[in-house]
Amino acid sequence: GALETLEKLSAKDGDDQLLYLMEYGSALQICKDYQKSNQIFLAADKLSEQIDYTRVSRVLGATLLNEEMIQYKGDVFEKLFINISAALNFIELEQFDEAMVEIRRINEKYNKFLKEDKNSYELNSFAQYLSGLLWEVDQRYDDACISFRAAYKLDRSYRDVGLDMLTACWRAKRHQEYSELLAEVRPTDEELRYIKRKNTNEKIIIYLQGLGPKKAPRPSQPLYPYLVPSYNLIEKINISFQNENQEMEVKSSRTVYSVEKAAIATQEADYNALSARRLGARVAKEVVADQIRQKDKTLGNIAWVVMVASERADLRNWSLLPESIQIIRFKPLKKTKIKIVGLTQYNGTSEVLPEIDLLDHENKKVFLVRTIK
Repeated sequence: GALETLEKLSAKDGDDQLLYLMEYGSALQICKDYQKSNQIFLAADKLSEQIDYTRVSRVLGATLLNEEMIQYKGDVFEKLFINISAALNFIELEQFDEAMVEIRRINEKYNKFLKEDKNSYELNSFAQYLSGLLWEVDQRYDDACISFRAAYKLDRSYRDVGLDMLTACWRAKRHQEYSELLAEVRPTDEELRYIKRKNTNEKIIIYLQGLGPKKAPRPSQPLYPYLVPSYNLIEKINISFQNENQEMEVKSSRTVYSVEKAAIATQEADYNALSARRLGARVAKEVVADQIRQKDKTLGNIAWVVMVASERADLRNWSLLPESIQIIRFKPLKKTKIKIVGLTQYNGTSEVLPEIDLLDHENKKVFLVRTIK
């Protein structure tokens, strides 16, 4: 039902078209229609980059009344995540060259935002991580090591990124670099054995967990929006499978990137720019009201009250973003079924996902993108 509604809304020109395109693309991705999802994400990416995006009348209305009268251009973070979403779709479709194109698009946007003094570095860590995974597919371990190391340097709080970095450096035979990083990450004996494993029949589940933060008026400044974390019942997933030794094994997903943390940080970094726009808007309202007062004092005062009273925080945002991106890397028996369950904060089972049949996934690296909202 949501897909049908979003398809109609996203096809209409209007102030919220970009928002509906992003929501529609996410909904299609959740429903595993990755091909159509990418058609929508690529349309959203194109729309978000249009230069002539707003009419003068809309800008004037937003200045004198409220920002919801202007076409939604997307937050900095959302513009970057469009390409992350498209890259994940291409990975699921095993179109790895196209996925790498989307990562390059992220880097292009990243450099553009840096020139505009926008603090968008948080998402770039996941772009680097994703490129490391893609270099592994082509067995270009030098490039994979460089990408994983760049991701780990940007955010050292995710240990699994460090383990993937060690794996790539080991396979690239970058022994000195491997030894230096080994002391920093400190893998367990079991993790060391996995790092030095043979690179065959590995499966990687990329899990988009939960719902990301939502905009709300700031308690101290209700005319300004801020992002509030969403409550999510499911915090991670467990998988059970037969491993190469024909034993049942259980693995848990681990976070490699917090969408919530990066979105909030990027939103806060844009706070000064929003404050400057609001200050300019208040000055413009005073000028317009004063011009009216010169002809009719009462009417000018009424105009001032109406313009100020119309001010409110613009609470539009991409509501289907995940809270985090998690990874499970494992080596199953060549022919087996993977059972997946969603776990709550205290490891209680809350949701069971359909089993994955790996009969056709032998002797190669396979990515599986899964979502629980």
